[in-house]
Amino acid sequence: MSTVRNGPLVGLIVQFLLLAGLAGTVGLGVAGWLAGLAYAGVLCGLLRRGLRAAGADRLGPADRVTLARALLVGGVLALVVDGGPAPVAVLVPLTAVALALDAVDGQVARRTGTVSALGARFDMEVDSFLLLVLSVHLAPSVGVWVLVIGGMRYAFVAASWPLPWMGGTLPPRFWRKVVAAAQGVVLAVAASGLLPPVATASLVAGALALLVESFGRDVAWLWRHRPAAPATRPVPAVEVVPAAAAPPAATALPALGLRPAATAPPAPPVPVAVRIVAHQPA
Repeated sequence: MSTVRNGPLVGLIVQFLLLAGLAGTVGLGVAGWLAGLAYAGVLCGLLRRGLRAAGADRLGPADRVTLARALLVGGVLALVVDGGPAPVAVLVPLTAVALALDAVDGQVARRTGTVSALGARFDMEVDSFLLLVLSVHLAPSVGVWVLVIGGMRYAFVAASWPLPWMGGTLPPRFWRKVVAAAQGVVLAVAASGLLPPVATASLVAGALALLVESFGRDVAWLWRHRPAAPATRPVPAVEVVPAAAAPPAATALPALGLRPAATAPPAPPVPVAVRIVAHQPA
């Protein structure tokens, strides 16, 4: 079995074992099982495709840490989708471990010299999906507006389709990483139920404000550095000017029944001169 297939397949097996553990401890209904398995299938399929596109034959050390995080997120998804009240004693620890490992995979990549575009994209997608799942979980208690936190990154990507300049490469910015990490911590605290409802809503609203500021700064930077529109080359306008007027041709008078004595010779061709009048844009 190829190593490209082996890594994602191991992840699929581990995801099944995690779901089985949740089902045997806190209980997991059909909806939770279906959501968890569907998530694992899509995750491993996309990961395998990404490995082939990157020309990698196996997961790197940091990618394995990110895969572990992704599988924990699959467990959180199963608990949220299951429909019943997700047990805080299981949901919050799974989320906390997934967030803690977010600080590990980057260090592992740098220390082992395995930093890659695939690893960075993999890490970002796992973070984004965890925020989306937690936002959906908190929406009934905090308010529908909390979904903006989970959907912000996906709206940003969708906006780059009609606006190609938004798909540009952003420069590294430490504050962006701080804001992204703060979102997960705040949503995990809100999911724990340790704070009063007013304090929870205020905390989440503050996190949302930071996120809007961070995305707004990125959009402004992309707008200022968008590619300039290609200049339009002027096309000269050509005017045809007759050099001399042709003599009027002889005409018959059919209405009077008259016929000319001799057929007039054809008029000579009129010479023309071409001159460039002005440069006009195409």
